[in-house]
Amino acid sequence: MEDPPRLVASDIDGTLLRDDRTLSPRTAAVLARINAAGTPVVLVTGRPIRWLQMVYEQLAEPLPAICANGAVVYDPVTDQVLRADPLAPELLAEVARRLRAEVPGVSFAVEIVDSRQMRHEAHYPLRWDADLDAIRAVESPDELLAAPAVKLLARAGEQDPDVFVQVVAGALEGLAEATHSSYSGLIEISAAGVTKAAGLAWYAERLGIGERDVLAFGDMPNDVPMLAWAGRAVAVANAHPAVREIAHEVTGPNTEDGVAAYLEKVFELD
Repeated sequence: MEDPPRLVASDIDGTLLRDDRTLSPRTAAVLARINAAGTPVVLVTGRPIRWLQMVYEQLAEPLPAICANGAVVYDPVTDQVLRADPLAPELLAEVARRLRAEVPGVSFAVEIVDSRQMRHEAHYPLRWDADLDAIRAVESPDELLAAPAVKLLARAGEQDPDVFVQVVAGALEGLAEATHSSYSGLIEISAAGVTKAAGLAWYAERLGIGERDVLAFGDMPNDVPMLAWAGRAVAVANAHPAVREIAHEVTGPNTEDGVAAYLEKVFELD
């Protein structure tokens, strides 16, 4: 891609954000300048909608977001979901059945209402949003699987995520997508064909932009489909080996404003 990109797409955690989940003033300023000059910027994340506000508070203005690994396309200006591609209840039930048979001690949570709410089994270990009103334990497995979910989350104690995701993907082959974006053994499951690439492709087409004109940044295996699709794929230096392997280039780590440094070069920002 010789010409400047027409769309910039970036993962959030481990890519744009520093390890303390803050956005540096430098990165915020670069994104604002690019956007204001006419090149749209979109966030492409595994995060649910309810986890975006803490990012938007650090930006000059909220940016559109492709959430839940491509299952939700969100416009923060109107607080509107432009597109959602959830797992239907009957599909959720079959996924859960297969994984319960394959993985001892597996526990589940679901992102529902376009990822504005989460429901989880009582023994599912919550991390950093356990006290939010949007999060609630269900009383039965049937309740967990009763509503369409844009993402199913699976845990089975501490696992090597690269190994565990292969187990889950094997059990769900042809039925659903399985990926991960953490080192704690959390597996993220979406409907078949739903990936960051699919969500970004839909959004780019809506803007009349083809993949060759998209510049994408990422750091974890859930970014691989997006980076494989984009015309220019850039990994941050702290990225998972699977991401660095397929990226066209590697920039600095998230702790050193790697995305901002790359964008300053591409867009010739002083």
